[in-house]
Amino acid sequence: MKPVKIAPSLFAKIVCFYRDGFREMILGRTLWKIIAIKLLIMFCILKLFFFQGFLKTKFNTDNERAAYVMDQMTRSAATINTPKEVKKND
Repeated sequence: MKPVKIAPSLFAKIVCFYRDGFREMILGRTLWKIIAIKLLIMFCILKLFFFQGFLKTKFNTDNERAAYVMDQMTRSAATINTPKEVKKND
């Protein structure tokens, strides 16, 4: 009696495809390292210098922070979406 071969699932085929592709990369590994370093700089280092907890310093509770954010978002949307008045020259 011959053993029955079970076809790999679609998920297994996709995993093998990416695993084998990353193993064979030469230039790609360097590019992925550059991408990882850029993401680290963008999300970690720049956050420390430019986004220093504005809401935490201005407001004491989460409700106050949420109200401020909601006010800022709706105010911006209202000013962008309102049509400008057209003046007629008589």
